[in-house]
Amino acid sequence: MKKLSVLLVALATTLTSVAGDRLTSLPCPILGGELSNSAATSVEDIDEVMPRMKTLGLNTVLVPAYWEFIEPIEGQFNFTLIDRTIDVARREQLHVVFLWFGAWKNSMSCYAPGWFKQDTKRFPRAMTAEGKQMEIASCFSDNVLQADLKAFSALMQHIKERDPQREVVVMMQIENEIGMLESARDHSPSAEKAYKKERWAERYGTDEYADEKFMALNYARYVEHLAKAARQIHDMPLYVNAAMNSRGRRPGEYPSAGPLAHLIDFWHEGAPSIDILAPDIYDTGFKSWCAQYAMPLRPQDGGMVKNRLFIPESRCCENSGVRALYAFGEHQALGFSPFAIDQASPKDTESVTKAYGLLRQVFNSKRALNTWGLLFDQEDQERIINDDNVMMTCRHFFTLPWDPRATDGSTWPEGGAMLIRLGKFDYLLAGSGVVVDFKTPTEKQQEQQKTLGEDGFAEAGGEKSNVQRSMFKGKRLGLFSVDEVTISDDGTMQYLRRHNGDQTHQGRHARIGVGEWKLLHIKLYEY
Repeated sequence: MKKLSVLLVALATTLTSVAGDRLTSLPCPILGGELSNSAATSVEDIDEVMPRMKTLGLNTVLVPAYWEFIEPIEGQFNFTLIDRTIDVARREQLHVVFLWFGAWKNSMSCYAPGWFKQDTKRFPRAMTAEGKQMEIASCFSDNVLQADLKAFSALMQHIKERDPQREVVVMMQIENEIGMLESARDHSPSAEKAYKKERWAERYGTDEYADEKFMALNYARYVEHLAKAARQIHDMPLYVNAAMNSRGRRPGEYPSAGPLAHLIDFWHEGAPSIDILAPDIYDTGFKSWCAQYAMPLRPQDGGMVKNRLFIPESRCCENSGVRALYAFGEHQALGFSPFAIDQASPKDTESVTKAYGLLRQVFNSKRALNTWGLLFDQEDQERIINDDNVMMTCRHFFTLPWDPRATDGSTWPEGGAMLIRLGKFDYLLAGSGVVVDFKTPTEKQQEQQKTLGEDGFAEAGGEKSNVQRSMFKGKRLGLFSVDEVTISDDGTMQYLRRHNGDQTHQGRHARIGVGEWKLLHIKLYEY
């Protein structure tokens, strides 16, 4: 039994950021899940889905707030669905992040009320260069802005009245995946007027990438009006989310001009009241997407965090759990949230539940000195970490040669973990499908690669070598102990069982198999 006593530095340090104390007020970490788009369109849906999210191990549910239901008749507001969500979440001891499906959702204006959609004279659409109106409200229209702003402000005021201490509703998303489709920018009369007034072509050129920058700045300016109103009514963390510009697509072929990493300066200029620009990650390359949005403390930023990683949407799949562990371990993410978790299969949600269970324990640990995230697949199998002269070689579990699943032709499930340094020669490993060995730098430099069987013996006999071998120099690291543990709410580490012998390859490594979810306490010694 061991009482962990020092505050978790990596994940509980007070942030100095553009968000100030707002982000520190969140339930950290956000172990979230986003509902599918139509999952909260009736009280019956809400009554069914919210308790189910609790059983999956979430502490926060991301729930749409639909403009078309909130203001079905212009000027008349109905908050039945909002109230029901708050009430059920409070009962289930869940937090809520509302997603404002206002003027835009996935670029389109599909969640605007019917009275808004039908009156294109008052509420004009964005247009292509050829003059075709699109199913996208123009952000250059003051009428569009004022209608959206009025409804959003009424929502914020109502939430303040129902949840004044922010015990349930902890954050707001403004709009959803803003961006232009079909055309890189809006060519409506109001847009053309703004384009010429700012002399944009002279400043940035006339190609589609310059058009995207123009739209990014103006979308951000639009969002800033809603963000400033929210701040005055009910101050809480605010974010916008982005659909990624992947697969070689060009502006207009993906929701361009949204809060994308390559446009962050335009979004910060146009919407300084927004706390977080957040990526929706569905494509391959999860680690790369995370790195683009995890913008850490830099001296040149005047002591401010440029952007804290928060993943409001990620593909809900069997790899979701290890991806969450990676995001929290590597980037100290604010939160992680698989999309449409209410519709996912038990096989996919199981990985989320298992990972969140480990993360809850890890965050109870109160003396972490450093953390890393591990994430491996069939192509990206290894990472070497040098931690104060402890060389940790971390690999996918299937790199061990004796597991038949590694070579049966099937795609490897991702393996991942959160690796935590508690002190000198003292680590926690929380995850699934990983193996880690520990060496001194001199030992690592002199190591010889040999294929060993599960019993630790050479796979086959070798011929006698005439190569002159040099004498080993320096010290080695060994496994003092590898214990499977749990960590209670008060930070007390509780022993479950000792991993040794076959479970550590006779003292060669610590490992957690594919399909297993464990928390290992690893101690080393030097000799």
